[in-house]
Amino acid sequence: MASILPINATDLINGSTESVRVEFKARWDPATTGPQVVKTVCAFANDLQSLNGGYIVIGAQEGEGDERVVGIGAADIDAAQRWIAGRCRGEIKPAYAPVLSPERVAGRDVLVIWVPASADRPHRAPEGQGQSRRWRYWVRVGAATVDAEAGGQLRALLEQTAPVPWDNQTTPAASVSDLRRAIVREFLHDVRSSLRDEPDVAAIYRHMRITSRVNDHEAPRNVGLLFFSDDPEHWFPGARIVVARFAAESAGPVQGEHVFRGPLAAQVRNCLRHLEGMAESHVQKHRERSQVRAWVSYPIPALREALVNAVFHRSYRPDVMEPTKVCLFPDRVEVISYPGPVPGIEPRHLTAEASVPPVAARNPRVGEFLKMLGLAEGWRTGLPAIYRAMAENGSPAPRFEFDSGWFRATLPAHPEYAAISALEDAAYLRTVGSNEDALRRVRGAWRASEGSAALAAELIRLLGERQEIDEARRVFERFRAAAVDAEIPNVANVWKEVLLVHGSGSDSKRN
Repeated sequence: MASILPINATDLINGSTESVRVEFKARWDPATTGPQVVKTVCAFANDLQSLNGGYIVIGAQEGEGDERVVGIGAADIDAAQRWIAGRCRGEIKPAYAPVLSPERVAGRDVLVIWVPASADRPHRAPEGQGQSRRWRYWVRVGAATVDAEAGGQLRALLEQTAPVPWDNQTTPAASVSDLRRAIVREFLHDVRSSLRDEPDVAAIYRHMRITSRVNDHEAPRNVGLLFFSDDPEHWFPGARIVVARFAAESAGPVQGEHVFRGPLAAQVRNCLRHLEGMAESHVQKHRERSQVRAWVSYPIPALREALVNAVFHRSYRPDVMEPTKVCLFPDRVEVISYPGPVPGIEPRHLTAEASVPPVAARNPRVGEFLKMLGLAEGWRTGLPAIYRAMAENGSPAPRFEFDSGWFRATLPAHPEYAAISALEDAAYLRTVGSNEDALRRVRGAWRASEGSAALAAELIRLLGERQEIDEARRVFERFRAAAVDAEIPNVANVWKEVLLVHGSGSDSKRN
């Protein structure tokens, strides 16, 4: 049997897709399973949580690995397809046609029902039989199918389901020939979809829902142009990623700039490889114990999530000209996208303890493809992953800021990396005679990390050379208040040396 799913059925059953988007039915029974499937199809099509629908697998159950697959007979698969297709056409209002795909998994036959978010939502489906039958707006809340009206979600459903998401719309100026079949087949190979063996390219495009019928011809959807055209910027000027490295603050000189263009997935992959190559790893040995402490300048999982979130949630409408930006400073990385988040997101939702509310995503299809490729984690898991990666690396917590026109995620560098960078910059500045800039660089870095022994020692030396002994004393006192005890003696020795060389003998004895 030929699969028409854009995702691999084995991966689907084994958990590559979030559990809230998959429902298992161990067997087929038109009297019991059938009505449940119709309600769940209606709920996934309504897509209240903006997860781009979901999947129902008949012939699978909760469990681990291959034990999830119990299978159903060929006769049941045929009967189920006829029954479901007929009932979805006749009992869901307006009518909805899910994608029905018989699959072979772990040596057993199952039926996968793919339910993409509907452009005709909201839908209703019946509950009960005979005179007690009532039409309900079914939605998914977590992993459950519930009546939207009874659960208090009807107003939210009616408000958010009217417009078709931008990435699922078509671009009138583009044609299907602008989609590159080689890129599409590479994508299907990467996600292990059986569609890669389909010889009819037009059928592949329809099954992937990257084209749509407009009047008397097929037109590419925006998500198709973003992922499967050679030059998405031709239609969407902001569809590129720019990585810029700065010498110091934002006003400092740009040391290098890289621009990543082409299909969206290639942009993300190439940019991530570039960033991974720039991240520096350090291993610190301790004389007093056998363990070593390892850290990196910027944890790659945090960088990855910040970049993917920016690519996922930004706008690609033609009026948004700015690219996604990654700005590398000696003490931080800033990932900036345009415009701000969708309505309903507030600063308090972006703290470590909070959770993002289930507002409608700006680009649900973009998110779906990124997740299928393994570039993104589950829905609304990006921010917790960033906080976790930064904490595990010993880095300061990330910061998230936005207004209506932009969104910025700031990942502070590991404190020791920031100190090393500042000292290297200062050494270079001194060799070229920019002593004032060298002092400014070290002072700025130390103020951001007053417990850094390396920065405090260097700043005290520089201030001593300038005969600014009172200022050097204040630096030492503030360092001593912020530092761990083990770091204080080395800096104290530097302070005493400064007093001996540049200060008075009485001051040296007193300290």
